[in-house]
Amino acid sequence: MWFLAILCVSSLLMGTQAQSSASFHRGNDRSGRCQYSFTVDSPSEASCPSMGSSPEMESLKSRMGILEALVNRLAGGEAVPDFSERSGLQDAYNQAMQENALLKRDKQRLDTQVQDLQKQVEELRNKPCTPPPRVPVNNNMRRLGPGPSPLASRPGNTQGDTVSLPDPGWRPRYQELTAVVTEVSAPNLEGPADIKGCGDLVWVSEPETHRKADTIAGKYGVWMQDPAAKEPYDSEMVWRIDAVGSEVRQLFGYENMDQLARGFPTKVLLLPEAVESTGATMYEGSLYYQRRLSRTLLRYDLHSESIAARRDLPHAGFHGQFPYSWGGYTDIDLAVDENGLWAIYSTSKAKGAIVISQLDPHTLEVKGTWETKIRKSTVANAFMICGKLYTIASYTTPNTTINYMYDTATSEGKAISVPFKNRYRYNSMVDYNRVHRKLYAWDNYYIVSYNVRLGKQE
Repeated sequence: MWFLAILCVSSLLMGTQAQSSASFHRGNDRSGRCQYSFTVDSPSEASCPSMGSSPEMESLKSRMGILEALVNRLAGGEAVPDFSERSGLQDAYNQAMQENALLKRDKQRLDTQVQDLQKQVEELRNKPCTPPPRVPVNNNMRRLGPGPSPLASRPGNTQGDTVSLPDPGWRPRYQELTAVVTEVSAPNLEGPADIKGCGDLVWVSEPETHRKADTIAGKYGVWMQDPAAKEPYDSEMVWRIDAVGSEVRQLFGYENMDQLARGFPTKVLLLPEAVESTGATMYEGSLYYQRRLSRTLLRYDLHSESIAARRDLPHAGFHGQFPYSWGGYTDIDLAVDENGLWAIYSTSKAKGAIVISQLDPHTLEVKGTWETKIRKSTVANAFMICGKLYTIASYTTPNTTINYMYDTATSEGKAISVPFKNRYRYNSMVDYNRVHRKLYAWDNYYIVSYNVRLGKQE
């Protein structure tokens, strides 16, 4: 056996030596075992191509380098970078730099404008004011207006013409000069001129606030002053009713407007029957109001503190049948003006249109009735001035208008447009006071008043 093995090896060695390009090697491997290896030249290739010059090999080396770097970072506990995220961050950074450059340019431009404006302001401050030119007073002054010149009759003017001659012994009198100057009145900043007596409503002022209600019961209500007051009260006495509640019966009295603003009533009356809504009014020492849940009108005498008269208003709607647009059971609205006591309401026959009736202030009997062509539910409030009905378009719009007038003297109505403001945006009561020439209103907890101007009738 050993002989055959030696023979084979010898044959191989001999064959290898015969080819002169074969080689044989024997050695131990890493585990210590004997290992034989030999090499033989290729019969067709003179030399092996270079592996380092292959493009595929270069790409492989690059990838292997990246893999080795990633493996090393993972082994060290570092996070692997996201190449797509890095690219997105780079784009965002570039965009931010561009926007920063634009902002810098805008800042420089604005700084330049500010500097220019500052220079203009300084120039205006340093520029002296130019006084108006004075009219020289000399001996050659001509007449300033119609009529004889105040200088024409001075001593030394023998010709009587408008040209003056020198006179050393004469001095002009200033009161004579000012006599020919025409005075121009300043513009009226409080609206158009107010005529004396009755006329058409032409202007309403901004509201003046007097007080805010203390509780939810005062979200809406009615306040008034008696234009024809009787003892023991005068026309400066202010009366107030908070109208929120199922049994409204308290009537508060204040000596004047200052006491109302301070909130200190001097008189509190408990009415014998409950009040319906905000339609009450005060006239000739009595409170006039609608009894709750009925069309009955009551006259409460302030002196005797008792009901002095009662009467049903014929066919009048009540408790939500024909209210104003804001609601509040405002079916019957009582009002006072230069002509006396009025009721503003509607009936089923009028189909919701406003009806006006003039009432006897002692008996509450109806003295006359007029039917208008404007629906009560389409207006926010109404009041009477000089026998004319006026309606307000909205109770919430800050800038609304008084949009309709009906004249009981001519039985004619027309559309108008007088600006009116709801400062607190919930106006639940508007009444006219003929003595103070004001409108009284209750606007979302606030007691307010308006000055008015009357013009000539058209």
